[in-house]
Amino acid sequence: MKTLKRIDAAVARLEAWLVISFLTLMVSLTFLQVLLRSLFIYAHAGWANDLMGRFDWAEPFVRLLVLWVSFLGASLVTGENKHIKIDLLTHLIPVPWLPLRELLLSLAGTVVSALMIRASLFYIRTEMSFGGNLFLGLPTWIAQGILPVGFSMICFRFVLRGVDSAFTLVRRAAR
Repeated sequence: MKTLKRIDAAVARLEAWLVISFLTLMVSLTFLQVLLRSLFIYAHAGWANDLMGRFDWAEPFVRLLVLWVSFLGASLVTGENKHIKIDLLTHLIPVPWLPLRELLLSLAGTVVSALMIRASLFYIRTEMSFGGNLFLGLPTWIAQGILPVGFSMICFRFVLRGVDSAFTLVRRAAR
């Protein structure tokens, strides 16, 4: 279990680094587009319009990065147990039963994530068969590869939490 937690921590550091890098890139590209557009419109700088034409890939790339940042962020918050939850019964459940609740919720999250992995893999295979490209010749299926990867990371983190909750229950039962 310690090895899995160390792997999870290393992956979380990589995800956090990617989120920061992608957000920086998104802000920079968007700022550049706004700056060039403003220079062309208000300063009548023709060169800005020419340069903007060379960055026609930037807007779809930023939209793609939004998808990647969303999945990386969802994976991170799942690992920290700060994901969106509908938790109506916590105050009604006795404290000794909370690990069982966590185990059941983790199991449900694992099942849903596994179904989403399967659906996203089907989607990727469908995109591969169509053979479309996004921008700069980048195949659509590569750009959307974050879907199965993101759901796999979320599933992995639900499994870790479930195993941890199961160990807690076993330790309590052994006392």
